[in-house]
Amino acid sequence: MEKIELLIAYLLAHKLLLSVLSIAFVLLLRRLTITQIRGDNNFLSGEQRKWISRTKNGAFSLVLLTLFVLWQSEISEFALSLTAIAVAVVVASKEIILCFTGSIQRASSRSFRIGDWIEVGSLCGEVIEHNLMATMIQEIDLHHGQYHYTGKTATIPNSVFFSVPVKNLSFMKRYVYHNFFITIRETVNLYPLLPIMLAKIDDHTEDFIDVAKRYNYVIERHAGVDLPGAEPHIHITNTATGEQLVHVMLFCPTSRASELEQLIREDFMILYCARYLNKDENRTNSNSKCALV
Repeated sequence: MEKIELLIAYLLAHKLLLSVLSIAFVLLLRRLTITQIRGDNNFLSGEQRKWISRTKNGAFSLVLLTLFVLWQSEISEFALSLTAIAVAVVVASKEIILCFTGSIQRASSRSFRIGDWIEVGSLCGEVIEHNLMATMIQEIDLHHGQYHYTGKTATIPNSVFFSVPVKNLSFMKRYVYHNFFITIRETVNLYPLLPIMLAKIDDHTEDFIDVAKRYNYVIERHAGVDLPGAEPHIHITNTATGEQLVHVMLFCPTSRASELEQLIREDFMILYCARYLNKDENRTNSNSKCALV
């Protein structure tokens, strides 16, 4: 018992050693906990990511609290000595303060949580971790209409949330409004093709259209707005240089968006070539034969 008391007295007298031992113990405990949560799985689930993030944040908070308790007297003296240079310290630590307050703003507004898809400026991805200083996302290629992970991880300082709007794209994890354009240079009447194209799109979406309508209704109720609906839409517009743009919009499973786009493009080009290009070739051949006669 006396040895334990002597050991405690020695550690309290040598706060630096006690601080190092405390940090090492917390880090070891954090590592063991994360290993237990991760298990033998190669891929982490959303629930596992949440518990890992909570473990890391809890360990960080515990370290800060322990160091504050151990060094409270020294911190008080140091704080008093900093009174004369407080302004310089605030200016120097401006970004750190913004990161802390950005974290508070994110938590209070509940703009996103782990597992959500978000867009911050030009970055899009799934939130895999957030703490007091930064938010980490797994980048997703949304701008090119592919909706797949790029393999890149981006770390966003929480201070960014004060200057850049954050878009929550969570509903896009299952279904998405997928838009793409088909450009036609020739001046031809494309409207007779639209009913045929809508029928072909209905064939491609037949297996999931009922689920899509229900999911679309759920999103409308949650957002409180009138969305375009789950039915496919086709519009024809023009560019500034006169080309025709066939705009197709689908409400489809995110994982199948790229596949459906390629099928619809193929259908359209087959119809377009059969109706217009083949006629032009036949007309050219007929003119050539008349010229020979």
